[in-house]
Amino acid sequence: MTAETPDPRVRTWAPACQAVALLLGPYAEVVLHDAVRDEVLAIWNPMSGRAPGDPSLLGELDELTPALPDVYGADVFGPYAKLLPDGRRLSSVSAVLRDDAGRPAAVLCVNFDRGPLEHAAALLAGFAAPTAPRPGPLFERDWTERMNDVIGGYVRAHGRPPERLGREDRLAVLRELDRAGVFAVRRAVPAVATALKVSRSTVYTLLAEARAETEPVAPAHEAPRPTAPQRNQR
Repeated sequence: MTAETPDPRVRTWAPACQAVALLLGPYAEVVLHDAVRDEVLAIWNPMSGRAPGDPSLLGELDELTPALPDVYGADVFGPYAKLLPDGRRLSSVSAVLRDDAGRPAAVLCVNFDRGPLEHAAALLAGFAAPTAPRPGPLFERDWTERMNDVIGGYVRAHGRPPERLGREDRLAVLRELDRAGVFAVRRAVPAVATALKVSRSTVYTLLAEARAETEPVAPAHEAPRPTAPQRNQR
């Protein structure tokens, strides 16, 4: 607040206004307006260059009746937009504060500077921009990328981290890794074990089981058909 005043409305509402200003500052201006004289009673974190005693310029405050809402900026009313002379855009809400008789005694306005949020949103949007496909010549022999694609894709699809994958999950992952040619690389098993957070022996055991399940079963040899007995030749 820029100036002290004995006005009882300021004494009543100053703690609430200051609390809002402390929570949202320095990005929010909190203004308490005189609903009778249409002037600023008090202001916290001033951004608009106004001071106590300056005209509020809120319009025809005498049109505020009990039939109208007491909060402007909630539900269908906003927050509504305002613009400062320096180009800053604000999101604003206003609340009509009534006396014991229900008459408008003051208007509380909170003006929030949208600039920092808009800059942050633009920065995040830039980092979240779609990525281009990996260059083939650079990654065509990168078996670790293939390993990460398989394991990471399975984890994302099933919503469980590697350490919470069950036995059947690990078998499914190892089958996919084997189909992708990852285990053709000599150092693949230790890397896969680290990624799945299991021991190397577990990977070897499950991999052998997965391969045994997918190997085609050799057809059994047919027994030779019995031949008709030959007659003794005389």
